[in-house]
Amino acid sequence: MSEVAATGISVLLVDDHPIVRQGYRRVLESQGDLHVVAEADNAADAYGAFKAHDPDVVLLDISMPGASGLEAIRNIRARSPRARILVFTMHNEAVLVKAAFGAGASGFVTKSSEPSAVVGAIRAVARGERAMSDDIAHILAEDSLSAGSALDQLGEREIEILRQFAGGATTEQIAAHLNLSVKTVQNYHYLIKTKTGARTDAQLVRLAATCGLTRI
Repeated sequence: MSEVAATGISVLLVDDHPIVRQGYRRVLESQGDLHVVAEADNAADAYGAFKAHDPDVVLLDISMPGASGLEAIRNIRARSPRARILVFTMHNEAVLVKAAFGAGASGFVTKSSEPSAVVGAIRAVARGERAMSDDIAHILAEDSLSAGSALDQLGEREIEILRQFAGGATTEQIAAHLNLSVKTVQNYHYLIKTKTGARTDAQLVRLAATCGLTRI
């Protein structure tokens, strides 16, 4: 990674909506110390751009076609355990926030946040701090006082597979998105059912929708 103090903060911007990338590129580069060195619109390209540019901070959406931001976080952190990744998304469900931090994210801010809050979070993450928007901090505080979710027993990879399955992806498509064998995805599917107590695929989809992983 580049020397933050001397050259500013280099940012990899990952979102599948071009208008979002364009808007936030302008916001970030107007700050003077933030420099967007690359963009990507999916998890695979995000990983490639990270390898090519070694940015100080990755700013990425968690919801993208195919493999999601969760998979991008896993892959980037596997390559570089020191990578600093800030999730920037419309989703504010506790199960996804916890999965993102579990996968290795350094921060989580929602797209309803003011641009100044996103900029502040990028700078905090670049300093090695954890950053959250106020609504996410509130949601995690509430979740810690509740009985929790039926998905709390699932790992980040299981959450990702459930998200894709509930969104309508086939076993073969999920295997291709995550570079897994079909048999491995089938084993995960069985394990997810076992851990959640879901007896049918329809129950799994309803559970995913209840927890905010998909919409019915």
